[in-house]
Amino acid sequence: MRSLRHFDLNLLLVFETLMRERHVTRAAEKLHLSQPALSHALKRLRESLDDPLLIRTENGMQPTPRALALLPVVQQALAQLQQGLAPPAAFSPANSTRRFTLATTDYFEEVMYPPFLSQLLAYAPGISFSIELITPDVLSEGLEQRQVDMVVGLDSQSTLPSGVIQTPWMDEELVCLVATHNERVGDALDIAQFARELHVELADISGLRPSNIDSCLVQHGLTRRVISKNLNYIAAARVVALTEAIMTLPRQMAERFVMMLPVRMVEPPLALPALKMTLIQHGLFANDPANVWLYDVLTEFAREFGHQRV
Repeated sequence: MRSLRHFDLNLLLVFETLMRERHVTRAAEKLHLSQPALSHALKRLRESLDDPLLIRTENGMQPTPRALALLPVVQQALAQLQQGLAPPAAFSPANSTRRFTLATTDYFEEVMYPPFLSQLLAYAPGISFSIELITPDVLSEGLEQRQVDMVVGLDSQSTLPSGVIQTPWMDEELVCLVATHNERVGDALDIAQFARELHVELADISGLRPSNIDSCLVQHGLTRRVISKNLNYIAAARVVALTEAIMTLPRQMAERFVMMLPVRMVEPPLALPALKMTLIQHGLFANDPANVWLYDVLTEFAREFGHQRV
C-alpha cells in the first residue's frame, strides 16, 4: 500500500459504501456518482491496497478477507472524522452554569448591567458574571488567554492589539454636569465657553485612546484645563458638586447624579461627538457558541435599551 500521503482519502468513502452495498450500481447511486466513475474508483482502491477487495460470486459481490479486516478500521476513522467536522453544539443558556467575565466601563456597570442581568436570569438562572476594569492587559493578554470573555462599552478606538475584533454596539448622547451653585454656566455651552471652563474627566485606564473631547477642541483651535482625572463617575461627579468645574458624560449617568448630588445638566457644544460604544472580543473565540450567544444577547439588549429611551 502507498503511504497515507499519497492515498486519496476520498476513496475511503467509496470503500465503505461498496462494503455496505456490495453492488457497484447501488453504491454509485448512494455516492451520487456515475457507474463508470465508481468502477474507476474501485480500480484505484484495488491498486492502492494491492487486493481485489470485492469478488463476483454466485451469491453476488463478496468482500475478501483483507476488505473485511479493513472495514471496521475505515468505519471508525470516518465516524471520528464526521464527529470532528460537525459544528459545535449550540450553547444552552437555560442549562448552563457558565461564569462570564466582562471588562466594562462605569456607564455599563451602573446603567445597563443591572437590567441586563435581571433579564438573563429569567431564562438562564445558572449563568453568572464577573465584572472587571478595562486595562491594557485585559485588551491584550486577558482576551487572548480568555481570562476575559468580552470588553463592553469602550469608546471606539483607532488602534487595538492584533487579533481582537471590535464592533459597534451602542451610541449615547453626552451632556455636561455642573454644580447647582455654578452661576457662570447657563443651560447650554458653546464650544468657546466649554473650552474656558475647568474640567473633570474620567481617566482612560485602557491607555489606548486620545480624548475625543480634546481631539474635537484641537480641531477648533482650542484646549481645556482638566483639574481632576478620576477612576469612576461618582467620584468625578462629587468633585463637580464641590467646585466650579464641569464634567462631560453620558446623559443617563448624569440623570442619576442629578438625583443624588447638588448638580444639574447642561447641554454641551453641538460640535462634541456622541459616545460610540463597542463590543470587543478576541478572534480566537468569536465563533465559540458561548461567545456567539453572549455577543447576540448584548447586541439585542442594546437595541431594546435604545428603543426604550426614544
